[in-house]
Amino acid sequence: MIYNIFLTIFLLLVSFVPIKNNFPEPKTHTPVIYAEAVKPSLDDNITVAYNNLHSNKFALPKLESFSEALKGYYLLKEKGLVKKEILTLIDFSLSSNIKRLWVINLGTGEVLFNSLVAHGRNTGDEFASNFSNTAESFKSSLGFYSTGEIYVGKHGMSLRLDGLEKGVNDNARARGVVMHAAEYVSNSFIKNNQRLGRSLGCPAVPVTLSKAIISVIKDKSCFFIYHPSRVSKFGSKSVL
Repeated sequence: MIYNIFLTIFLLLVSFVPIKNNFPEPKTHTPVIYAEAVKPSLDDNITVAYNNLHSNKFALPKLESFSEALKGYYLLKEKGLVKKEILTLIDFSLSSNIKRLWVINLGTGEVLFNSLVAHGRNTGDEFASNFSNTAESFKSSLGFYSTGEIYVGKHGMSLRLDGLEKGVNDNARARGVVMHAAEYVSNSFIKNNQRLGRSLGCPAVPVTLSKAIISVIKDKSCFFIYHPSRVSKFGSKSVL
C-alpha cells in the first residue's frame, strides 16, 4: 500500500519536469527602425539646379545671385505671375565691363545667353550702387519683374517690364523702364571709355543680341536684377 502511494507521488513529480528537445528555440527579432526619408530643402534643390546648369561655354552666374533668382521664380510661378520656364538674371554686383546678364531655360538647365547689360547713368559708373523706383531718377531698379509685350520704339524692338515689388520697382512701366538695344553696350565702347555706356535706367543690351534675347524672354517670364545690398522679401507686401 505504502509502495503504491510513493510510486504515484514519483510519477506525478516526473510529469512536471520539463522535457528538453533538440529543436532550436525561436529567435526573437529586434524591430528595425528605419529613418524617415529626409526631403531635400529648397537650398538643396537650388544647389542641385545650379550644379546641373549647362553653360554652353558661358561663364555661370554666382551661386548667391542664382539662388535669390530661383527662390523668387518658384514663388512667382506658384502665384501665376510668371508663366514660362525662362529666367533672366542680371547681377549688378559685377562690373559693367563684363557679361552680367544670363538667360536660362530652367526646364533644361541650359544657359541660352550671357551678355553685357547697362545700368542707369545715376546708378553708378563702372559699378552699380544707387537704385531708385522714382521717375526721372535715371537710376536702375532692383528686384523681380514679369516681362511684358514687345513694341517698336526709338531703340527699335523693345520689351516692356512690369515690376513686381512694391516700392522697389513697381513704377517700371510708368517710368518707361524697358529692355532695348543700345550701341553703347559693346566691347568697343568699353575699350574707348574704360567702362560700358549707361542708360536712363533701362537694362539695355547689345544690338547684336537684343532681338534674340527679347524674343525668348517676352510674355511673362521671370526677370530679376540682383544686388547684394538688398535681398528680396517674398511676401504679399513685397510682391504684387
